[in-house]
Amino acid sequence: MINRVVLVGRITKDAETKKTQSGLSVCSFCIAVEKKDGTDFIDCVAWRQAADFMGSFVKKGDLIAVDGRLQTRTWERDGHKNKATEVIADSVRRLTPKNVESAVKKEPRLETAEMPSWTDEEIESRLPF
Repeated sequence: MINRVVLVGRITKDAETKKTQSGLSVCSFCIAVEKKDGTDFIDCVAWRQAADFMGSFVKKGDLIAVDGRLQTRTWERDGHKNKATEVIADSVRRLTPKNVESAVKKEPRLETAEMPSWTDEEIESRLPF
């Protein structure tokens, strides 16, 4: 089975990272994804390093890429059953801040919550053969 979601959109408000009782970082956020006939607002949740990245580097209006999976959760409150479907973000990448797009054309600096890339020389030096 495949459950993979890749989205590019603008963050709708500044992300706020919280800590669980066990000390894990978590960040709930929403991104606006344009489509032909309007905009979809997609709820997302990031955990651990991706959550810390969201709280530190991503601001309202920034263009971000989210790579993750869909998750549906259910709960009951006041006798009513509720259901929410959201994207659990495995990685988040900040593509450009909102104010950069109107500035002089520059190569956007990519920032990501993933591990940094290695050069070809570093990769070759780590190969066992």
